[in-house]
Amino acid sequence: MPDTLTTTITELPESRVRVQVRVAPEEIERRVEGKARELGHELKLPGFRRGKVPAPLVIQRVGREAVLEGAVRDTLGSWYVEALESSEIVPVGDPKIELGELPPRGERLEFSFEIGVLPKATLGRYRELEVGRAEPLVEEAQVDRELDGIRERLARLETVERPAAEGDFVVIDYTSALVAEANGEQPQGVGDQGEPARGGRGADAQSGAQDRPPAGGEERDRLLELGSGALIEGLEAGLVGASAGDTRTLALTLPDSREREELAGRDVSFEVTVKEVKRKQLPAVDDDLAVDTGFDALEDLRDDIRARLREAHERQIEEEFRTAALDAAVEQAQVQVPPALIEARAREMWERVVHALGHEGITRESYLQLTGRDEQEILAENAPTAERALRREAVLTAVVAAERIEPEEQELLEAVRPAAERAQEAPERLLTRLRDAGRLDEIREDLAARKAIDLIASTAVPIPLEQAHAREQLWTPEKERSERAREEQVAEAQEHTLEHGQGAGKLWTPDR
Repeated sequence: MPDTLTTTITELPESRVRVQVRVAPEEIERRVEGKARELGHELKLPGFRRGKVPAPLVIQRVGREAVLEGAVRDTLGSWYVEALESSEIVPVGDPKIELGELPPRGERLEFSFEIGVLPKATLGRYRELEVGRAEPLVEEAQVDRELDGIRERLARLETVERPAAEGDFVVIDYTSALVAEANGEQPQGVGDQGEPARGGRGADAQSGAQDRPPAGGEERDRLLELGSGALIEGLEAGLVGASAGDTRTLALTLPDSREREELAGRDVSFEVTVKEVKRKQLPAVDDDLAVDTGFDALEDLRDDIRARLREAHERQIEEEFRTAALDAAVEQAQVQVPPALIEARAREMWERVVHALGHEGITRESYLQLTGRDEQEILAENAPTAERALRREAVLTAVVAAERIEPEEQELLEAVRPAAERAQEAPERLLTRLRDAGRLDEIREDLAARKAIDLIASTAVPIPLEQAHAREQLWTPEKERSERAREEQVAEAQEHTLEHGQGAGKLWTPDR
């Protein structure tokens, strides 16, 4: 990479930097050649087969400046990432990129970007801090709830000769169809969950009988728990009080559906026949229950539940203690977090949420509409969490530097082992590939941060939670000044976000 890019970093106020990037002429020409070959796949010239036009001829025909512009547009993002890695800075937020004039042949390309970076922390005391730690506690009510869960899993259904009640199970046959509207529309079948039934108009169309009403949705021998919400709202309630052999016709309304928005709010008629009514029979809490789960006696089962609950609580306590120890170190340190940086991190958090929602088929716009908020309100709500995260990261980075923490090779191998197993690859080989590709820094930094937390937590002195809470309530002038400054920073970030909300930054492209 040194032969490709060189960078110069200038520190700016409020935890920002300007990175001046120079791209070597050889890299520019390589990218121009690649873009010309790409354009050559689509260019038609007499005497050349499609996709076989040589790159020099493409450049001559299209013009070097146009090819260079396209190459820069395609590559600027990767150059930016390489410059970040070369500069070894921890970016926060989106960059503001400035591109100079496109260079003539044989000269380097220059561009620069400004971006927020993780603030620097001046460490205070971070070893042997007194930190509140809870004691593991398992209440008998928790054991009883676990036993109830076991009883639910081992429950049996038995047929009863009485009307169905909430919580009972019924075996039903049903048919369903959309209610015809005043415009003379034919009824359409609907299936499970109120969705259109399979085998409706589309199935008839294949046989050429498109003028016939579509077949109604239906299901037979469906086992349904009344009150479970498994079917369309109102159907289960409409079966309460029904006995085996009863048939009920229910007029219901279809709910909103992302898959079939055109059916939302439509009326649908269900004809349901109850074939059996069953009640759930829970096993008694006795030694027989213990035997069914692999224990000799009920008390042995309860002891096992207590042990598992205690182990889970101890893990939770340990995680909370580690976080509290880190926060105690943060309290001892001095970290200036500018409001613009808080806003940038809050936006990063929001964009991660949007990305995760996208995997669930939920768009940014639909989520905002569903929650009744706009983006600026969400960013303002994220500001305190963003500020706390930046302080923690700054302190951990400073501890890593102060203690010269460097993950060992074996630790790196263990970190990549899960990914290697999924890829059916030896961890050593994956580690080598990541190192050669320059993608090991993120893993190394994450491991170093964990080791820094290990150091802070392992040297912390546990004290009762009550004592720790009492200390937090004590007033000192220093604490008041620190809290007031922190609240002002967060409030300023929230106010700036709400009043001057900006979209996420984007990389420059010639067509913008």
